[in-house]
Amino acid sequence: MKFGVVTFPGSNCDHDMLYMCGQVMQREAIPLWHKDTSLDAFDLNDCIILPGGFSFGDYLRCGALARYSPIMQSVIEFANNGGYVVGICNGFQILCESGLLPGVLLRNTNQKFICQNTYLLPDNQDSPMTSRLDPKQALKIPIAHAEGRFHADEATLDQLENNNQVLFRYCSADGVVTEKHNPNGALRNIAGISNAARNVMGMMPHPERAAESDLHNSDGFRIFDSLIQSIETEVLIS
Repeated sequence: MKFGVVTFPGSNCDHDMLYMCGQVMQREAIPLWHKDTSLDAFDLNDCIILPGGFSFGDYLRCGALARYSPIMQSVIEFANNGGYVVGICNGFQILCESGLLPGVLLRNTNQKFICQNTYLLPDNQDSPMTSRLDPKQALKIPIAHAEGRFHADEATLDQLENNNQVLFRYCSADGVVTEKHNPNGALRNIAGISNAARNVMGMMPHPERAAESDLHNSDGFRIFDSLIQSIETEVLIS
């Protein structure tokens, strides 16, 4: 499989993601510009990534302007046809604004930008990003956001949980999910979700920033390895 990484005006994690997918994960990584309109270079077993940053300066609302970039119509069509799409941080916000994922990311409860390591617990093994992870083992993944508080109405939250669409929850180092270890006030400690078809996935923490032994943390590598191995195994089976 190969990856396409979209750069929006204000993206600042696009090169990190290209390096992660290309150099660390050893897969073809293709840079895409937000004004591109074609994804013809990708098939449905490839993955389009919307990286972190501050697209369009976070004006109006995080991800609200990027959602109308020309490439997003192609990304939406790609996802609706079954292609894989992943949004990290600002990319998660864009996916919610575009309607590919439910809910919204609101300002952190402390009203401040937070940049720190957090711990995540995989909620289940029903998605490509979590299928190879141990649901009892916490992962140390950094966050860097001011609007990372996941919010949705109770019916949507119940549906996400009942359908196993929650990818990760904020937790303690030993994997206990409590409000004390919720860095931004996200409802039900939710750090990432998928759509019902499990081909669109979004998360606020940055696995691409914790994927090499030189960084003394490779937990992010495990998330991307799960994503790749799950998709490539599915291709072999089909």
